[in-house]
Amino acid sequence: MTIDSRAFRNALGLFPTGVAIVTTLAPDGERIGATVSSFNSVSLDPPLILFSIACSAKAYDTWAGAKHYAVNILSEAQSDVSNRFARALTDKWDGMAEMTGANGLPLIPHASACFECEDYAKHDGGDHLILVGRVMSYTTTSSSNPRPLLFYRGRYREIDPDLAIDTPQGVDHLLHGW
Repeated sequence: MTIDSRAFRNALGLFPTGVAIVTTLAPDGERIGATVSSFNSVSLDPPLILFSIACSAKAYDTWAGAKHYAVNILSEAQSDVSNRFARALTDKWDGMAEMTGANGLPLIPHASACFECEDYAKHDGGDHLILVGRVMSYTTTSSSNPRPLLFYRGRYREIDPDLAIDTPQGVDHLLHGW
């Protein structure tokens, strides 16, 4: 069966995702960052997460050799930051406040959550590299009502905070696999 890549991408776009910026340091100390929507939790024990980077990314070699990195979950108010880090060959950090985490990794100010990780595993993912990280520390926003930046059908979207769908009691572990 031949898969039309544009139609396949459109079908994948029917699954809404959050938006994150992954960050690391290059061997020369340069701050590296990229916007991703491929973030996922993997395990609670040990605490593992994953994301993927395109093999065509300018900083691919840095990511492939990274021993530590951070995943910064963006809030609804950070679409401009997401756009900035999605562009190649620009100074993504220009004008941004410098913020570092407990392990010296560059972090994105005002992110809803930041997960600082050490490399756990890397896997071939076709035209992407899948990076699995062991979470060594994390921080979350102090906001009582964080609103995530969502991506759906090729556009940023908002959650309607007044629209709630009932979830039956006692099925949380079934819905999340935890």
